[in-house]
Amino acid sequence: MLSPQTLDESDRRCVAEWAAGCAERVLALFEDEAPHDDRPREAIVRARAFARGELSAADEIRRRFVAGRAAHAVTAPAAIAAARSAAQASGVAHMGAHALGAAAYAAKARELETPGSFDTEVSWQLASLTPRSRAALSRLPAVGSDHAGPLTAGGLLARGVLRDAIQLIQRALA
Repeated sequence: MLSPQTLDESDRRCVAEWAAGCAERVLALFEDEAPHDDRPREAIVRARAFARGELSAADEIRRRFVAGRAAHAVTAPAAIAAARSAAQASGVAHMGAHALGAAAYAAKARELETPGSFDTEVSWQLASLTPRSRAALSRLPAVGSDHAGPLTAGGLLARGVLRDAIQLIQRALA
């Protein structure tokens, strides 16, 4: 049985575009420190290609960790969070809940770069949701309530500022 965090492929394609947009907003924070490392940018491009139906989920599942490794190439906390946002966006092909991870890491990156900007970033994310992506994301279990997947209780996305961002988004979707 699949985790409810997976979403069906149509929903994953829908939320992949939104996740890519969230990650792209903070991409410069990574590229300012590592201008020649294109792994996060390529992850965003692939997430959008997946959203358009140009890439298969199977192809993306094999590549989903590439952008995450770019986080080890930088030292600024905002740059690390930006790389992880792109990695989460590319992971949407595998599991829809990664879209919330992309948004959460983007909000974290923005807050680390400009303290006090967290709520503004989450507000932009919510405003950029389409009705269809809202509906898809609303099918995900509450962060910390499921036993398998990126939103799992005790998991990385269920702690600290990442949890706070996801809870804000999920409350707005309810």
